[in-house]
Amino acid sequence: MIVSYWRTLSIVALLLVPVVAQAAVTVTLSKPYAQLVLGKTLQFKATVGGSTNTGVVWLVNDAHGGTAASGTITAKGFYTAPAKLPNPAIATITAVAKADRSVRATATITLLTHGEGGKVYYVAPNGSDTAAGSLSAPWKTIQHAATVAVAGDTVRVRQGVYNEHVAFRTSGNTAQGYITFENYPGETATVDGTGLTIPNQQFGLFTFANVSYVVAEGFEVRNYTTASIDEVPIGIFVTGAGSSVQLIDNKVHDITTTAATTPNACASNAFGITIYGTQTAAAIDGLAISGNEVSHLKTGCSETLSVDGNVTNFAIVDNSVHDDDNIAIGAIGFEKVAKDPSVDQARMGEIRGNTIFNITSFGNPDYGNQYAADGIYVDGGTDIVIEQNLIHAVDLGIEIASEHLGRTSSFVTARNNVIYGGNSAGISIGGYAAGKGGTDHATIVNNTLYGNDTKKTGSGEFQIQFNATNNLFENNILYAAAQSLLVNDFTTSTPDPATLDFNLYFAPAGAKAHWNWQNHVYTGFAAYRTGSGQDVHSPAFADPDFISLTAPNLDVTAASPARGAGVLLDSSVLGTTDVSGNPRVKNGLVTLGAYEP
Repeated sequence: MIVSYWRTLSIVALLLVPVVAQAAVTVTLSKPYAQLVLGKTLQFKATVGGSTNTGVVWLVNDAHGGTAASGTITAKGFYTAPAKLPNPAIATITAVAKADRSVRATATITLLTHGEGGKVYYVAPNGSDTAAGSLSAPWKTIQHAATVAVAGDTVRVRQGVYNEHVAFRTSGNTAQGYITFENYPGETATVDGTGLTIPNQQFGLFTFANVSYVVAEGFEVRNYTTASIDEVPIGIFVTGAGSSVQLIDNKVHDITTTAATTPNACASNAFGITIYGTQTAAAIDGLAISGNEVSHLKTGCSETLSVDGNVTNFAIVDNSVHDDDNIAIGAIGFEKVAKDPSVDQARMGEIRGNTIFNITSFGNPDYGNQYAADGIYVDGGTDIVIEQNLIHAVDLGIEIASEHLGRTSSFVTARNNVIYGGNSAGISIGGYAAGKGGTDHATIVNNTLYGNDTKKTGSGEFQIQFNATNNLFENNILYAAAQSLLVNDFTTSTPDPATLDFNLYFAPAGAKAHWNWQNHVYTGFAAYRTGSGQDVHSPAFADPDFISLTAPNLDVTAASPARGAGVLLDSSVLGTTDVSGNPRVKNGLVTLGAYEP
């Protein structure tokens, strides 16, 4: 149901203490979720320094002003939904502070084909499952609401702690609409797993089994743990097949395994949010995971947030994933989640606008003293776009590979991402061992890699491992700080793993900066370019002149050699907007790195 008090959403940006170069700005969001019928409008408001709708720019799906496919927004904050339902059926609305483009707030819109309808039910800790389910006579458990609610209904859950599993087995539909489960406005509904068992040895505090058109929004999901190798606790679990499930603005934390294991076994498992497309005839399709915070997990050998198996047309956008001990976001294939290998891979998806930090496997019992946890890991996925993500203080920033011999991650594009301060490589392609799979037709363009490999693992800023073929690496900025290794192609498993060109390289070590190409180390840019035959059109080795290295602010100044130095690729490759939502191409020119000034 669409409710009237969501008709206007406010994004409030407050101008704080002025400084010499620019104003410090914070952007906060009063309500991060709403529903809207196709073709209808919704007013957003932003305030900076007492002025309304000035001092910010508006984005829809990280595109300045939006598009016909996702909806458009005016400079005054009027959003108009598209005429046709996209897949997934969501749009993200973002206000970006003009004074500091790294400061933003995001709202998620679920798009509907119909108007208001259905019943509204309520759940409260002091309720009774024999009551009417009204505001004055609420039910006691979310599970009871999940059993009763049908297409078009809304369930609002009042403030309190609910120590229960919730299994969703009823679907909405396109005629009556979604079944929506949400926190009561202004309150926090907490699903707490303390003391609960793990049914069937793998279960979620929220489990969606073979359902479609269901929304879960605004819940805190926490404290689900095991000490058993044979059990897998999950915060939110979507499994089977179905379409248009939406997980919006939830906070998932402290989902843990403490099972005794070793790096050789890699046997303990837990997940914050995971999606298992297990069916062959039908996929989990049109999935949206947006605006969630997933943090402080101990997942053993598993991922924090992942899509695995027969999952199509998914969007993992504008989430915050941090302080976890294994991979932050994964898109996975060939793990026999779906029995038919022809559909057993996450595909046709986007991983966009996420903020990922403090991710490391060092000290995780399943990894020991390895820096092996990725910010974003595509492991056997295909036809996926990774863009406009901010990744820092992780082990590896982005990895595109496959763990299965004879399989690859293929046709993956990583563009307009900022990756800095990682323990190991900034971006890595190729399988991690000769007997594993690889990477084919990955396109890596307009990323900014700064100061990665802080633990001096020898991985470099851009790493090429085993079984990499037909890959493209262009228009990127690579700045090696703690170590001076910029490109690390340390194997000879394939003679031509990637084409590198139009990249800007720099390291404070200057002439001692080095590149490893086909297991041959070149010291100095000229020697590398001559010996490898790569980067023929790249600018001379030079400082990209970032705005600041202290925060850092990795946008470039007007004097930067990166300005306008890129190759003009098709918009399907470059994307239409940079990491901040500004047009990717200006006056026919492309700036290197993630920002287009």
